[in-house]
Amino acid sequence: AALVASSEITKDDDVLEIGPGAGSMTKYLCDAAHHVLSIELDERLIPLLTAFLAERDNFTLVQGDVMTLNLADVTKDLRKPLSVVANIPYYITTPLLTMLLASPIPIQRMALMVQKEVADRMQVGPGTKDYGALSLAVQYYAKPEIVANVPPNCFIPRPNVGSAVIRLDRYAEPPVQTLDEQFMFSVIRASFNQRRKTLVNGLSNAPGLNVSKEKIKEVLARMELSETVRGETLTLEQFAQLADLLRG
Repeated sequence: AALVASSEITKDDDVLEIGPGAGSMTKYLCDAAHHVLSIELDERLIPLLTAFLAERDNFTLVQGDVMTLNLADVTKDLRKPLSVVANIPYYITTPLLTMLLASPIPIQRMALMVQKEVADRMQVGPGTKDYGALSLAVQYYAKPEIVANVPPNCFIPRPNVGSAVIRLDRYAEPPVQTLDEQFMFSVIRASFNQRRKTLVNGLSNAPGLNVSKEKIKEVLARMELSETVRGETLTLEQFAQLADLLRG
């Protein structure tokens, strides 16, 4: 219920639901939305979902892996921008979220049920232990807000960890400007790949970046940052500046 409520879906909205399971949430989405398109990986659930939602004329079901489907093609008949609702398994959270955030499909907001620690990671700032590449990717594309905490006893079988519903409102324009998004995210990933290393060592050792220690030190000096600075202390704005200076 928190997931559907936080998505603020109206009869003007079309929804992409990822992982409908047995369809218990899907029926509420169908009540709230103009149309719901659900993508389910497990083909054993398809007959169950089809029967359960047979009377809904605003429901479409697609069987497949959301990570490999052509989402632009799958959603071509839906009203844009879309709302995305998903209950995401832990192992796929980061790759799925990264893919959706960078997707060319216009998404206005996402309401996601994720592991609590992952939700925390999405909204924290520099200098905290949970801050990392995921925090920066989310905050570049969207405004994150945890709207509900869901304790383990809400689920059967009971998991070992708590969950949270996080809402991501997509920015029309990113809050910082960078010359090359892909390069900036390569710099960010390299900065957090070895958290205990200084930025100079982390970036100079990163395969594919091809930046020398001398160049990094020169750029950090221009940014008035110490040569011993670590990635987890930099803001999104500083990463954008760092990437642009390294490229330029």
